[in-house]
Amino acid sequence: MLIDILTQRCNAQRLMIAEAYQSMYGRDLIGDLKEKLSDHFKDVMVGLMYSPPSYDAHELWHAMKGAGTEENCLIDILASRTNAEIFQMQEAYCLQYGSNLQEDIYSETSGHFRDTLMNLVQNIYKGKPVLILQGIREEGYTDPAMAAQDAMVLWEACQRKTGEHKTMLQMILCNKSYQQLWLVFQEFQNISGQDIVDAINECYDGYFQELLVAIVLCVRDKPAYFAYRLYSAIHDFGFHNKTVIRILIARSEIDLMNIRKRYKERYGKSLFHDIKNFASGHYEKALLAICAGDAEDY
Repeated sequence: MLIDILTQRCNAQRLMIAEAYQSMYGRDLIGDLKEKLSDHFKDVMVGLMYSPPSYDAHELWHAMKGAGTEENCLIDILASRTNAEIFQMQEAYCLQYGSNLQEDIYSETSGHFRDTLMNLVQNIYKGKPVLILQGIREEGYTDPAMAAQDAMVLWEACQRKTGEHKTMLQMILCNKSYQQLWLVFQEFQNISGQDIVDAINECYDGYFQELLVAIVLCVRDKPAYFAYRLYSAIHDFGFHNKTVIRILIARSEIDLMNIRKRYKERYGKSLFHDIKNFASGHYEKALLAICAGDAEDY
């Protein structure tokens, strides 16, 4: 019954159900789910009850406040969210945990990886507080001449790899609009004869490299990026439950249908097929219900 009700309602409806539950029975639905359920099935059902900004905040908090930092969670969320989504998650993070997201990222990460994350979550622009729902990334702006200059900067950054060049690289990837970055990547290919992802993989390593690649892939095709992350989580890590749950819940009302499509196109098997092979019981049923597939997917 829990699966049938909570997975077949949109997030707004689930939040209304939680309000009605509190009003009728004087109990917190999330609290009852946490108390009565267990293991990964509990994680799915509880995760569905958060609003999107609150769920992102929840995942970021637990990624940084557990035993060690879960860097790939930070990458998946912060490399893929829009300015408005980042602004809203920062507010939710502060309300839920009484903490500042930027300060926590600064204290829990390091080096150019930290610098890039900090750039992604900034809510100031050119030294001034932002008065509308946006972060620092430009939106809808294109300049072909500037794209050629930026491409040259990226090429030099991949060749020289100094601290200054790393800073310039992450500034471009974090600050330019998606439309502008499309032009930059094309110019980079023209200048270097190499795809920018290949160049980054050759020149850098560690979480800094993974974050830069994630930003590029999200600019190009966000559903394809998440299809790749799901495939890796299922096949490369022996079914990394946290990653699978996080992506399915976070993208369920955004682009999960397109993610499913990219998954099947790229890997030859449906997402449903792979979930059924690796998950079981109510946990499997809940994941499949979120994906909401039809007969051909099975």
